Amino acid sequence: MSAGCVHINGEFVSLDDAKMSIFDTGFLHSDVVYDVTTSWQGYIFKLDEHLERFAASCAGFHLKNPYSKAETAKLLAECTRKARCEDGGFIHMHVTRGKYAEGSRDPRLCENQFACYVVPYVWLWGPKKSKSGVNVHMASVERVSSKAVDARFKNFHWGDLIQAQYQAYEAGRDDAVLCGPDGNVAEGPGFNVWIVKNGVCATPDANCLLGMSRKSVIELCGMAGIRCETRKVHPDELRGADEAFATSSAGGVMPITAVDDKPLGNGAPGMVTSQLMDSYWRLREQGWCGTKIGDLLDA
Repeated sequence: MSAGCVHINGEFVSLDDAKMSIFDTGFLHSDVVYDVTTSWQGYIFKLDEHLERFAASCAGFHLKNPYSKAETAKLLAECTRKARCEDGGFIHMHVTRGKYAEGSRDPRLCENQFACYVVPYVWLWGPKKSKSGVNVHMASVERVSSKAVDARFKNFHWGDLIQAQYQAYEAGRDDAVLCGPDGNVAEGPGFNVWIVKNGVCATPDANCLLGMSRKSVIELCGMAGIRCETRKVHPDELRGADEAFATSSAGGVMPITAVDDKPLGNGAPGMVTSQLMDSYWRLREQGWCGTKIGDLLDA
């Protein structure tokens, strides 16, 4: 049996026993929004902020979570404990449109469905590369415009991201970075992109998810007195950066040490990246921005 726990169709089940209908439009049309947070040392990271973003994603896609914010928080805590992942878990929640009513294709008539699962903590590029750095590919695949599918709402429309990953793998690289319709850097599959030049951090401000790990780095830069900008980032800035990194719930702060096989700096994690990476995990160990799982279950 796989490690972890799922809450679906109103009950907790093992990963192997979790099932949904193939007629759910979440499966048929990727008509679903989701969010991901993590547990560490008995705390769930930025829980209220993740739930607020999850609610915004639902509203943006005209979906309704059948559970209240407080009920969702408790379900996530229960699922984490049942998965035995309180000290290191990957916590995923989603709401799908549900099945069409018989004889109709009107999405307003669907009964929206909530599910969540918790598995042991996931590292985006595996624990080793997520700490030592990766070689990213500047994809020719364009990130879908936020005018079509708003990237601020975390969703399953990953067709462009998957095709960009194929390009990266076929080129022998670790992952892909996509540009938006304006030609500027947008994001990668499941991660925000950062550059560092002359000690200044910058990250794209449009056509990308406003990630919680991204927000955490903005906060960490403020604590450390590191200048930080959210703005348009041209792909040549990434190629010519002193250092670069990615942010994601699946790894926190992770070095990008090469772009299209060309090393950044000396090809090792840079000083600013290493400082932010160390600060992130040191504070996580202390329960930074965390909600104690035991408190949620006792409420």
